[in-house]
Amino acid sequence: MKSKRIVVTGGPGTGKTVLISSLENNGYHCFHEVIRTMTLDALGDVSLEDQLVNPIDFVKDAKSFNDELINARLKHFENGNNINKEHVFYDRGLPDVIAYMNYFGQSPEPRYADLCSKNRYDEVLILPPWKEIYVQDNERMENFEQACGIHEQLENTYIQLGYKPVEVPFGTIENRLQFVIDHINGASE
Repeated sequence: MKSKRIVVTGGPGTGKTVLISSLENNGYHCFHEVIRTMTLDALGDVSLEDQLVNPIDFVKDAKSFNDELINARLKHFENGNNINKEHVFYDRGLPDVIAYMNYFGQSPEPRYADLCSKNRYDEVLILPPWKEIYVQDNERMENFEQACGIHEQLENTYIQLGYKPVEVPFGTIENRLQFVIDHINGASE
C-alpha cells in the first residue's frame, strides 16, 4: 500500500505539534518535527535573551544546520515508504526549510528545491497564525508578528512548488482533528 503523505505546516505556535500528537493518539502514523532538538542543541549554554529569533539566524554555521535539517526531513520522507498505513503525517516538510531560509534572508542551495521536486507530498495542511494560543518558549523564539511573516512565507513557498495548501480552521483540538480526519477521508474516496 502506498501511503498518502500529508504535511502539517504553518508558522510557529499555530498548534501543529498538538494536532500531530492528537492524530498519533488516534492511530495515525506521524513523523515529529526534528528542529526542536536541533534548536536546543544549537542553544547550548547561551540564554534565550541573547538569541536573535530562530536557530538558522544564530547558529555558527547556518549551511550545516540547514543541511542537517533538510536531511532529517528527507529521512522522514524516505522512511514513509516503509509505513503500511493509508495516511502518513509529517510535522513540517522539506519545503519548510526553504521558506524559513527565505524569511531570514538566506539563500537556499539549489539542491533543496531539487529535493522538494523529487520528494512530493500528497497534501499540505496549513495552520494559520492564532494570536490567542501563541506562546514564545526556548524553542519558539519568534514574536507573533514574525510568526505571521513566516506563515506567509511558508504558504507562498508551498504554492510556488505547486501545492494547494488547505487551511485548518481555528477551533478546539477536537474540532481541528475532526476537520483533518473529515478532509483526508473525503480526499481519499
